[in-house]
Amino acid sequence: MKRLIIAASIENDVHVAGVYKFLRLAESEGFDIQFLGPATPIDKLIEIIRLKKPDIVGISYRLTPDSLKSILDVLKSRIKEYNLNEIRWIFGGTEPNCKIAKESGIFEEVFDGTSGDEFTISYLRGQKVASNEVEYGQDIIERIERNYPYPVIRHHFGLPSYKDTLEGVKKIAEEKVLDVISIAPDQNTQEHFFDKKYNTALDGAGGVPIRSEEEFRRLYIESRRGNYPLLRCYSGTNDVFKMAKMLKDTINNAWAAIPLCWYNVLDGRGPRQVEESIRENQKLMKWHADRNIPVEVNEAHHWGLRDAHDAIYVAASYLAAYNAKKMGVKNYIAQFMFNVPPATSPKMDLAKMLASIELVESLQDDNFRVFRQARAGLASMPQDLFEAKGQLASSAYLSMAIKPHIYHVVGFCEAHHAATPDDIIESVKIVKAVIKNTLSGMFDFTQDLDVLKRKEELINDAKVILNGIRELNTLCSDPLSDPHTLSLAIKLGILDAPHLKGNKSASGVLQTKVINGACYAFDYENNRVITEEERVFSIIQNYQKLIIVA
Repeated sequence: MKRLIIAASIENDVHVAGVYKFLRLAESEGFDIQFLGPATPIDKLIEIIRLKKPDIVGISYRLTPDSLKSILDVLKSRIKEYNLNEIRWIFGGTEPNCKIAKESGIFEEVFDGTSGDEFTISYLRGQKVASNEVEYGQDIIERIERNYPYPVIRHHFGLPSYKDTLEGVKKIAEEKVLDVISIAPDQNTQEHFFDKKYNTALDGAGGVPIRSEEEFRRLYIESRRGNYPLLRCYSGTNDVFKMAKMLKDTINNAWAAIPLCWYNVLDGRGPRQVEESIRENQKLMKWHADRNIPVEVNEAHHWGLRDAHDAIYVAASYLAAYNAKKMGVKNYIAQFMFNVPPATSPKMDLAKMLASIELVESLQDDNFRVFRQARAGLASMPQDLFEAKGQLASSAYLSMAIKPHIYHVVGFCEAHHAATPDDIIESVKIVKAVIKNTLSGMFDFTQDLDVLKRKEELINDAKVILNGIRELNTLCSDPLSDPHTLSLAIKLGILDAPHLKGNKSASGVLQTKVINGACYAFDYENNRVITEEERVFSIIQNYQKLIIVA
């Protein structure tokens, strides 16, 4: 039998929007609801309660606090007179009125509108409202399961000054807007934390300079307030196992973000060769899997950010998840970066993500769970800060179509300057408003015919790429996880990107073009799209000729 909630605005208060919204949320959580409307007299309310015997009664009053106090005195006496203490009473109103409601001793919970729908839903689900570190949860999967369908909110943060970053972590935690603070270290930290071969001229370049384990611990300590956000940090590009252990021990790294084919000579972020780094990255995935730490493999968007076409993005998404599963990862965080390249249209962007999701989630089983993480592409953010806020909101709205478990907010200011705590707080509040609106009901863009058609094209094209990689090494039992085969696929150009031109470890011959919002491999000399069948077949054929000659 469903539980019943009765709610009304009382006495001379005719404001009902908050009451009505609360009841809609309650209905979506499985309650029967009865809305008594505006300006309901206390005695009328009591009469209906005695007749209907609800489980919960919600009242709202948004007028002057002085008037409320006398109204609640009457209500309290009626509750006692008619023995209605067993009913769960809740109150909604302005902050001053909520203070008076708390002082009355009538209500088990009050809602002043500042805590958001997540707070309300937690109450309706019977979840204890978090007030300390244990209750908020210090595990990303626990936070996801507590909040969904509201995504866990993440933002990266790292200023050129360690002191400013430390103070910023404290401020962000106290504001209770972020579930996850991703510490963004400078390149010196990622590459030289252990060998100490810092280039001091580059201190603070790209993030916060962190020079000791104690400095990592202090960041964690300062975050133990507010909503006790999880902390995580980008992986190292050198001494990757030492870095992984240190992050686990100092900040309780919420999950690891590890590339498959990057952080090496391909992107200039480390001295490792491609094959060596793939092998080491796989071992790093396994290191985290053995400790039951979730893993995100940053792969597909590295290709997309270098203007690889959509089919490579989709194939790389699958390869990333496939290798994570192969290394024993149980909880996999799949990142889907929208707006890459920036000229991609919303329809074609969504089709690319849906194709990636279908392939990645085909790997799911009892031992491999996929959690979707959406974000905007940094390059899509205009330098004009007002336009950037519009882009932030627009990208978040589209991203919600994939029902993400985590939303990685990219600060609206990132194309202009590194995000300060105030920038982050403002950006997150913009995104939270978008999320709240989408979850109240939005169009199902995933069923658009153009989106569906492009999605199927990309799934087929990605399979051509994956089969092409397999054909490079038919003697290998599992080419898709073989470091030599994957590095060969990059060297030959099955996996390629225009920005890799001139890189000795890659092919770099691929050219791409955005046409009608979708990105394709393109032959500029003959002004035509190159199909994946043609492109991959040509590469395989040329490679087989080289083998025969050799």
